Amino acid sequence: MHSLIAFWFALLQKWGYLGIVVLMAMESSIFPVPSEVVIPPAAYWATQGQMSFWGVVIAGTVGSYLGSAITYWLALWLGRLAIVKFGRYFFITEEKLERAERFVHRYEAGGIFFARLLPVVRHLISIPAGIVRMNFAIFSAMTIVGSFIWCYVLAEFGTRVITADMMSDPTKMVSEIKAQSHWIIGFILLFCALYFIAMKLTAPKAAAAVSE
Repeated sequence: MHSLIAFWFALLQKWGYLGIVVLMAMESSIFPVPSEVVIPPAAYWATQGQMSFWGVVIAGTVGSYLGSAITYWLALWLGRLAIVKFGRYFFITEEKLERAERFVHRYEAGGIFFARLLPVVRHLISIPAGIVRMNFAIFSAMTIVGSFIWCYVLAEFGTRVITADMMSDPTKMVSEIKAQSHWIIGFILLFCALYFIAMKLTAPKAAAAVSE
């Protein structure tokens, strides 16, 4: 595990800002690349002088917006039937798509902003926005602001939790994780809370709002 983590960190160091943009664009589209394994390691390199903190946040925001914008226009062009048919090849089930659709119908522009902070919905929200032909300027503004906040939170987490000792050997990694356990546990609890909120807000009972 330590070797895999070290390898991933080395790749992010080598790819730099461009790698962050590309990976975050994938994260905001149909490719399952979690932002949680992109921004925190990049933020670590910022603490080592390899990149800057704000450079990481901005690169992450740019990548998130690019991936979201491309997905929006593809969804608008392809339509729902094509996405349902081929989405399974990219881990997009009809149930997930329906949850995202309910979210857009119920919360509209504010939902796009909040969706950038929610697991599951965050990766898919651009698809229903494109399908319903949501105003692209509003979609863009909400996506940029929401993505910026999420990237900032992840970057702060990375700078506070990941240390140089953690990268040097497995034993030190374990001891550092224990020392920083309050941050790690807090982030896990936050992520779980956001996941619960996402499931609650996109539950089937919200479908009544669509038919009104």
